[in-house]
Amino acid sequence: MSSENGSPKHLYFMGICGTAMGSVAAAFRDAGYRVTGSDQQVYDPMKTFLREREIDILTGYSAENLPDDADLFVVGNAQSRGHPEVEAILENHRHYVSLPELIKECVLRETRNFVVTGTHGKTTTASLLAWIFESAGLRPNFVIGGIPENLGQGARFGGSGITVLEGDEYDSAFFDKRSKFVHYLPEVAIVNNIEFDHADIYDDLDAVKRSFSHMVRLVPRSGLVLWNGDDSNAADVVAREGKHSPSRSVGFGEACEHRITGVDYRPGETVFVLDGERYVIPLTGEFNVRNAAMAIEAARFGGVAPGVIREALLSFRGIKRRQEVRGVTDRGITVVDDFAHHPTALKLAIASLRQKFPDRRLWAVFEPRSNTTRRNIFQEELPAALATADAVCIAAVARAALLPEEERLDTELMMRTLQDGGLPAYYESDVDAIVKRLEAEARDGDVMAVFSNGGFGGIHQRLLEAL
Repeated sequence: MSSENGSPKHLYFMGICGTAMGSVAAAFRDAGYRVTGSDQQVYDPMKTFLREREIDILTGYSAENLPDDADLFVVGNAQSRGHPEVEAILENHRHYVSLPELIKECVLRETRNFVVTGTHGKTTTASLLAWIFESAGLRPNFVIGGIPENLGQGARFGGSGITVLEGDEYDSAFFDKRSKFVHYLPEVAIVNNIEFDHADIYDDLDAVKRSFSHMVRLVPRSGLVLWNGDDSNAADVVAREGKHSPSRSVGFGEACEHRITGVDYRPGETVFVLDGERYVIPLTGEFNVRNAAMAIEAARFGGVAPGVIREALLSFRGIKRRQEVRGVTDRGITVVDDFAHHPTALKLAIASLRQKFPDRRLWAVFEPRSNTTRRNIFQEELPAALATADAVCIAAVARAALLPEEERLDTELMMRTLQDGGLPAYYESDVDAIVKRLEAEARDGDVMAVFSNGGFGGIHQRLLEAL
């Protein structure tokens, strides 16, 4: 952790205000490293979060930013050739790494690593698992792509000999196009599900499955692969690459080795049975039962008793931006923030919200912002998923000018498709227009679920004020 002169090792993060970069940078600072960095846009909440930890942030990118005494330059996957700081470290032969490589070399070689992967459910499953270990007194390290309410931050190091990681299939850096999760030295790998996503880096579903195969083949004989027994793509990957390590299927199907039974969906909670043990989670929706089941099996492999797991699940308080209630107006209108953007995730999230808010009219307010949903790959699937709500409002495609028109999602066609199906549906070109539309159409007691993987122009607070 220290340089040759005994001072803390100096890490410089490019793109330090990104969610993952900022959380990991803060975790290294808390663990005793010296941390500095830069970003093009320095804004809250990450700005305040980092400055509370006395991390110096430079605004804008420049070769002059690079400190002479930095031991390592951490390059985020948003940086590429032509970036002034990237060009400077290449020209001067400075020591640079990707974020996953940094975590591997500085943390993971000394710990038991529980890696949670899948197209959907990674953040919730990793948060549940980390909280179970925390409740058991094991104080795990963790890197999670969200902020679990129980833990208060997205990353922590310097804990015990256990690390929980959300394993992302996105690429690591401009110089390393492998998925992040291949760096994470998994003892336990969870494969929640596999679908096509990340159209900017994967050509098709087979390419996605190939990447998951690379991760599964890294699990040692002393480890365990837990996979969704109801998902044919996960089954294909494990059948292809899971020969050298133990594997167990988890799910609802009769063939699953760890079978979920006795499910009772209630407003605000769900009861289910797994391996003869009854559990209650303060979450709704089938997908959250699956997430919890995976976390339970991983925790049991890690040595945690069912009774401890049961108590931990009961006290789980959720994750920011995952069905997070942002406020309720005087008219009883509830504004919910959710990160879902893939069609499957949208459909599951809407189903869960119906269980959480029974007999309420449910709006889906959707921003096509991810690199996949901005494209017309899911032109039919997105309206089909949104049609499970009672009313829909669709925003303009984010950064639309960066895509050729023939590749771009047609949001007005989405609106017409929904309207042809008899659903109240609207397309509005900006946040101001969306707020005005919803102000005009809202009824007392409505639930307005905002789906976006970005800030969406602060729409949540603006809706609460307008309504």
